Amino acid sequence: MKLYCIGIGPGGEEQMTLRAVRALEKCDCVAGYGLYLDLIENLISGKERIESGMTREVLRCKAAVEAAKQGKTVAVVSSGDAGVYGMASLLLELCEHEPNLEVEVIPGITAACSGGAVLGSPLTCDFACISLSDLLTPWDKIEQRLRGAAAGDFCIVLYNPSSKKRTDHLRRSCDILLEIVPPETVCGLVRSIGREGESCTLTTLGELRDTQVDMLTTVFVGNSRTRVMDGRMVTPRGYRGV
Repeated sequence: MKLYCIGIGPGGEEQMTLRAVRALEKCDCVAGYGLYLDLIENLISGKERIESGMTREVLRCKAAVEAAKQGKTVAVVSSGDAGVYGMASLLLELCEHEPNLEVEVIPGITAACSGGAVLGSPLTCDFACISLSDLLTPWDKIEQRLRGAAAGDFCIVLYNPSSKKRTDHLRRSCDILLEIVPPETVCGLVRSIGREGESCTLTTLGELRDTQVDMLTTVFVGNSRTRVMDGRMVTPRGYRGV
C-alpha cells in the first residue's frame, strides 16, 4: 500500500519537480485543498479526488489513509514543500501505527525559494522562516521567534502574514522587529508566486509596518547586509574580490 505526500511548489507542472510529476502519474487518487488540486488539474485528470477546504486537513488526510488501506495508490498534495507548513508531519503522525502503509514524502519548492527568486537573491546567507498564523502556534511563541531571528541578524521570511481574522499580525511583527532591526532595512513582498497575477514590491521595514497584505503574500525581511542592486533584493554572501 502506497501513500505519497507531495509538495507541488507554487502550482502547475512547470513549478514541480519531475519526481513529483512521476509520482502523480502513478496515483489512483489525489487528496488536497481544492485550489491546489485545480492548479494541477492537467496532471490529475480522471483520477479520484479527495477535496476539502482549509481547516479540514485532519479529515482529508484520514480519508487519504483509508483510501490507501483499500489498495489505492494515493497522493496528498501541499503547495510549496509538504514538509514546510504542509501535510507531511500530519500524514506521518496518522500512519505511525500503519506498518503495511508505505509513505513517501516528495519535496517541492517552498515560497521562501520561489519568492526569493522573484525578488533576486535575498536568502543567500542564513535565514529563518516564521509563520505569522497563530492558529496552531501561540502568539507569544511567534514573538519569541521573531525576536530571536532579529537578534541573530537572520534574513527572515514571513509566511501567512495576514488574513480576514488576523489583519494586524504583520504590523505587530514589524513593531517587534523594529526593536532591534533598523527601519531602513530592505524588505520585499511577493504575491501569487508562480501564478497568474504574480507581483513583487521592494520596500523598507519601516514602510512595511503599514503595508496591506493577504494570505497570498510572502514577506522577506533582509539582514544588515541586504541591499537593492539594479532593482533586485540581494544579500551578498561575501565572496572575496567582489
